Amino acid sequence: MTEKKLDIGVLGVGEIALGPHGVLPNLHHIAHKVNLVALADPVEDRLAAAAKTYAVPHTFASLDELLQLDELDAVVNLTPIPAHGDTSRRILEAGKHLALEKPVATTLDDANAIVDLAEEQGLTVVVSPPNMLYPSRSEARKLIRDGVIGRIAFARARPSGAGPAAGAPWRDPSWFYREGSGPTFDVGVYGIHELLGLLGPVRRVTAFSGITDPVRTVRRGPFKGLEVEVTADDNTLMLLDFGDSVFATVDSTFNVYAAKGPRIEVYGREGALNVNYNINQSGPAPQLEVYRTDITGSEFDGWIAPDLGHLAGAETWALALKRALLVDHLADCVLGGTPSALGADLARHALEIMLGAYESARTGTAVTIESTFTDVEPPTPALGSQW
Repeated sequence: MTEKKLDIGVLGVGEIALGPHGVLPNLHHIAHKVNLVALADPVEDRLAAAAKTYAVPHTFASLDELLQLDELDAVVNLTPIPAHGDTSRRILEAGKHLALEKPVATTLDDANAIVDLAEEQGLTVVVSPPNMLYPSRSEARKLIRDGVIGRIAFARARPSGAGPAAGAPWRDPSWFYREGSGPTFDVGVYGIHELLGLLGPVRRVTAFSGITDPVRTVRRGPFKGLEVEVTADDNTLMLLDFGDSVFATVDSTFNVYAAKGPRIEVYGREGALNVNYNINQSGPAPQLEVYRTDITGSEFDGWIAPDLGHLAGAETWALALKRALLVDHLADCVLGGTPSALGADLARHALEIMLGAYESARTGTAVTIESTFTDVEPPTPALGSQW
C-alpha cells in the first residue's frame, strides 16, 4: 500500500523559496512525506523557471487560482511580511493546512482570524521561525525545565544583525525598512519565539524604539549605492515580563554588524546556560554551555558543554532541511498526528508582544499581553532513512 503524502503548493517563489537555505532546494529530503504539486507567483518568468527546475506540474499567477486545485492539501505561504495576514486567512478559508513564514501577520485582527479559522476547520498551522525544532533549543528547554540551573531569574536573546542593506546582495532591500516591516518583524521575532519556547508566555512588555538613520545606503550587490528611506523603526529594545520576577531582554535592530556573545543567555539561581549560535552557523564554542554552582555530587562544576551526541542525527537532519524544516513539521503534524510546536496561537502571542513593544515605546508605559498559547514540547524529528 502506498503511504499517504501531503500534497503541497508553495505561494511565492522569491528568495525564501529558492535560496540555498530556502524551501524548494531542500524539499527532496522529505520526498517520502510531501509532494510538491503547484507553485504560485505573479512574476511569470520566475515562476516558470522554478517550475522547470523542480519539475512542478502546476503553476498559477495568483493565490485564488492555486486554491482551485482539488488535489491540494496544504499551502506553504512565502509571501512578503505585509501579505501574511490576508493570504493566510484565504488559505484557511479554502480548507487547506498552512505553513507560514514569520510573522503570522502584522495585525492582531488577522492573527486572531487565523487562530479561529484553523480551530473551526480542524486545520493545522505551523508558523516560522522553526528555531524551537533545533536540537540545541530542545535540549536547552529540557535543561531549564529540569531545574539544572535552578529557578530562572532573567534571560537575554540577541537575534539582531546589520540588516538587509548591509549584507544581502541578492535583492532590493528597500521594503525591509518600510512601515509594515522592520527588524522586529524580520529578526526580533526569532528571539521572541525562542524565549517563549524556553520560558513560556509573556505577561507584559516594555520597550524603546526608534529610527537610527532616516536613510540607509546599500553596501553591496546589484543595488549597491541605492539610498533607502527608512520609515519603520530600525532600533528596538524590549524587556519582557514572564511573571514571578522572571524577565528577559530582546534586541531587535538593524545595527549589529558583529557580536561575540551567546545568541541566548539564561540565568538561574544555581547557574547559567548559553546557546551560542544558530543551527546554520558554526563557531569555536559548543552549541550549548552550562555553568552550575558548586554543589557536592553534581555532574556540573563550572562551565561545561553538555554531551549532545544523542542529538547528532537530529542536528544533521535540521541542517539538511534548512527552511524546509517548517514543511517537515507540518507534514508530521498532519500525517502523523504530531502536536504543532509552532502553532498559530504561539505566533499570535509573539505578534502581540511585538505590537505591544511599539505601543510601549510610543506611550512610555508597560503593555499587558492578553493572549497566551498552548505550550507544546518540541518533537524529536522523524528522520529520513538516509540519516
